[in-house]
Amino acid sequence: MKRRDFLKNTTTFSSMTLLPSSVWKRIKIDSLRTAHIGVGGMGGADLESIASHKSVVVTALCDVDSKKLSKAQKLHSGAKVFSDYRRMFDQVGSAIDAVIVSTPDHTHAPASLMAMNLGKPVYCQKPLTHHVSEARAMRKLAAENNLVTQMGIQIHSWNQYRGTVQLIQSGIIGKVKVVRAWSNKNWGYDGPAPLGEDPIPSTLDWNLWLGTSPKRPYKDKIYHPGQWRKLLDYGCGTLGDMGVHIFDTPYTALALDVPRTIKTKCRKPTGFGHPEENVVTYEFPGTPYTTDQLKWVWYDGVNAPENHKDLKMPAGEKLPDQGAMFIGEKGRLLLPHIDFPKLIVNKQFEKIDFPELDKQDHYHQFVDACLGKDQTSAPFSYAARLSESILLGVVANRFPNKELNWDNANSQFTKTEANALLDSKTRVF
Repeated sequence: MKRRDFLKNTTTFSSMTLLPSSVWKRIKIDSLRTAHIGVGGMGGADLESIASHKSVVVTALCDVDSKKLSKAQKLHSGAKVFSDYRRMFDQVGSAIDAVIVSTPDHTHAPASLMAMNLGKPVYCQKPLTHHVSEARAMRKLAAENNLVTQMGIQIHSWNQYRGTVQLIQSGIIGKVKVVRAWSNKNWGYDGPAPLGEDPIPSTLDWNLWLGTSPKRPYKDKIYHPGQWRKLLDYGCGTLGDMGVHIFDTPYTALALDVPRTIKTKCRKPTGFGHPEENVVTYEFPGTPYTTDQLKWVWYDGVNAPENHKDLKMPAGEKLPDQGAMFIGEKGRLLLPHIDFPKLIVNKQFEKIDFPELDKQDHYHQFVDACLGKDQTSAPFSYAARLSESILLGVVANRFPNKELNWDNANSQFTKTEANALLDSKTRVF
């Protein structure tokens, strides 16, 4: 079954049980009963942060790894536990007010769409989806059902990033013509697919971990718990992981939509892993904060970024390992990852009058929005467009040195071969 048909069928099947948004708005609740899908690793951090809100009641926990599930249950003994999110919705769906999805990328859309079809607000980890078709489906469903949503891109709410948005939009470096962004992380894999299989751990339900993705034999330390980001069937590589964080502030500040063209420089596709080193060049339509068109260059891998005059630092200072450089008409603004920006004019650092902002909590913002007390800053209406831009670069990595032209209105490339990767077949599990 093609994924787009799966998404359509999921929506149709669940429409009879959907809680209309008008009903949701009328409900006055003082507490929020949450269900958490994926409670290990980042899921554990998400669980802790959501649960720290005084109005949250953790009601259900779900994970395919019983060891991780047991650890989470010890912290939330009143929650019901499940290994299959479908059974969780069937059995306790009426007792859940909101859902947090913190699974590997390939499970984001199937779990989130099922939750939204039941009328549940959703907090979903980044990147929003594994495929472009899924991002568009999630954006559409959230809008149609007027649901509170938030993508798990926590630093979006941090002051250094929100302040940078204000600085750029105030014209501190004039209109921006180029953005160069990079991460020296390597969430790629250039080797062959592993041979053979290993015994499946007794604590892991491998079939449920695979979910709708193709069936594969289990190999220890290859897929679960930590290497899936490097592999085509489950993750989105460095671009899909760190790229979402590092793209986020420039994307917001420049009020971008999706790109017109994408071209990559990387090794030939292997059919198994994402490339270990990439240079991805995007061209975006102009906005009020950019020149007539914007060039965006992304670099990843241990040697990133490449040397370029746009990235030359004053006084021989070293570039941060991860970050973005805005190149404008009146100067440059460096935004290191997890730090405050630096203004560069005429090859010298200049002092910045940084905006004073109230502190925001990305997780609590979602809870408060569900309670009708706030609005989310990274709803799926935004997150889907950002993720789509990232995912188009991930697709382009399978066609190195070929410029791909994106037809936004029709949701496809003008190159037929690449369109096959906007979607994928779904496995019945």
